[in-house]
Amino acid sequence: MRTLGSASHAGWNGRIPAGVVAIFILAFTAAPMLNAMPRGERHESRHEIDHLEEDWRSAVLSRNIAAMNALLDDDFMAITANGMLQSKDETLANLRSGKVHFNSIQFSDRKVRFYGTTALVTSRAEVSGTTPEGDISGSYRYTRVYARDQKGTWRIVSFEASRIRNPYEHK
Repeated sequence: MRTLGSASHAGWNGRIPAGVVAIFILAFTAAPMLNAMPRGERHESRHEIDHLEEDWRSAVLSRNIAAMNALLDDDFMAITANGMLQSKDETLANLRSGKVHFNSIQFSDRKVRFYGTTALVTSRAEVSGTTPEGDISGSYRYTRVYARDQKGTWRIVSFEASRIRNPYEHK
């Protein structure tokens, strides 16, 4: 193992493995970047994201295409609960056509984490609704990713939902 240093003391040769030095350098330079957003700004941004989550919920329930268009980034990509990929255009088309219809959506257990200009939201949703394939009512966990653009506007860039299954429920 490559080492740095040359001092010698009883029982210890004073050499620090290069890997340890690299870890210390990485830890002291990367740690400030993990919480690069000041606490007050994080609080304000959390408030913004909470409002955007409610705006998304309202837009879906009322089939408000203009509001949903404003929330989704142009390169938005979703992974639906059945594993299908869905672009922004496909999401808006499904909402417009009424193919996907939500009667109610209730959020709980929301967590918002920030990584620079990215916000990661995880939550639980109780959903009542239908798709052309049938009833989609049930409990889901989802992840929604927001990115802040150069103007400071948060946009949804990614979404993924997974159905929470009862352990006794069959596929």
